[in-house]
Amino acid sequence: MFARYRKNTESSAQPVRPAAGTPARQTAAPSAPAPKPERAKPVAPKVDMPKDEQRKQRMNSIKSDLHRRLLDNLNLSALENASEIELRSEINAIVVEALGEMDVVLNSEERATLNRDLFFEVMGLGPLEPLLQDDTVNDILVNGPKKIFVERAGKLELTDVTFRDERHLLRIIDKIVSAVGRRVDESNPYVDARLADGSRFNAMVPPVAVDGSLVSIRKFKKEKLSVQDLVNFGAFSPEIALYLEAAVSTRLNVIVSGGTGSGKTTTLNALSSFIGNSERVLTIEDTAELQLQGEHVGRMESRPANMEGKGAVTQRDCLRNALRMRPDRIIVGETRGEEVIDMLQAMNTGHDGSMTTIHANSARDGISRLENMVAMAGIDMPLKAVRSQIGSAVNLIVQVSRLQDGSRRMVSVTEITGMEGEIITMQEIFRFERTGIEPDGTILGHFTGTGLRSNFADRFKRWGYDLPASIYDQVKV
Repeated sequence: MFARYRKNTESSAQPVRPAAGTPARQTAAPSAPAPKPERAKPVAPKVDMPKDEQRKQRMNSIKSDLHRRLLDNLNLSALENASEIELRSEINAIVVEALGEMDVVLNSEERATLNRDLFFEVMGLGPLEPLLQDDTVNDILVNGPKKIFVERAGKLELTDVTFRDERHLLRIIDKIVSAVGRRVDESNPYVDARLADGSRFNAMVPPVAVDGSLVSIRKFKKEKLSVQDLVNFGAFSPEIALYLEAAVSTRLNVIVSGGTGSGKTTTLNALSSFIGNSERVLTIEDTAELQLQGEHVGRMESRPANMEGKGAVTQRDCLRNALRMRPDRIIVGETRGEEVIDMLQAMNTGHDGSMTTIHANSARDGISRLENMVAMAGIDMPLKAVRSQIGSAVNLIVQVSRLQDGSRRMVSVTEITGMEGEIITMQEIFRFERTGIEPDGTILGHFTGTGLRSNFADRFKRWGYDLPASIYDQVKV
């Protein structure tokens, strides 16, 4: 039934032409069946190994041999149109046949595991596939073929998933990058890519990666978390949500600041729900991750240079073109380089309500990062002029953080109020105050106002957002 997915099938009416140097198949009935090709038997594990390790090594050896057989037998081009059920059935048939030739007997659980792993090897990303399908996993971190970590609920844990060896890991890396037209080798030892499901992929291979290839996968969240979802998770309070709705709706320019994995992109996605559907929004990213919740959204993604060093499209190129496309708002997934100049100019020249994220540990550090990026872009401007540009462009800095217990919180909301001399002035409106820690490591605390009235309260009121003065009170909220 599934022979059409194997190489050199006899289902075609046309005879198969023998390869050069290969004797043609005899038309007369053979006197004896042709001998089956000799296959390597599974490597016997060392006797002094623990039984679990012996079983694992034996299964890896069987799996390696069967994977070679699958590649020899399956017509990969025909598999593109095959259903998953058909492919699993074909793999099972080849496995049954091969195990018989190898004189290997497996129990039902071992055979089911073997069939699953071989399916992942052929059509997925090998050992990483179960982790990609696990909705509780946020990040997958590979430190060489034998150490694979995942992040669940903000905490790292070592898995029992492994690759057979470095060659196996490199083959999976190559499978990923070749699918998106990239390559990675000694001359080009690192690569950024996006998986088919939108997950962000980064890899670095030897000799730059000293102890084996390094891989990180930031999984793409299919569900869109709303502001209410984040409030329910304890990321911030209802009062802060009310304030942020007014800030985004009245087109303040917002920067979401935080460390790696602190929830910057998730926060930006949620804030986008306050953008009106009548507004045209253009997004610019290195790797498309934003899931904006509006109707009129145009997405752009930068592109690295090809193997000849040509064809690169930077975020700055995208941003400059976006300014010619009649945007109401521009959202840059992450500002990290010379595109900061165009971003600040856009915020200062009629594109109010624009948003971006930066890596920084506090609101003041975020301002310093912007200053440094302007300097690194090669713009020869006095420091006072740079700060004046930043002070007039940026209205609000939302600081998010991943705490020691793995929880992600909005730890500070700070307004930029202007300039005093050469110093950018700001005032904190809300903060998260820690009050202690549980025996299990859970961080205790609450959100509170600072007692300062928003500098944009009159603007909010003019736009129809008359926030109660009580939300700014210095009490638990």
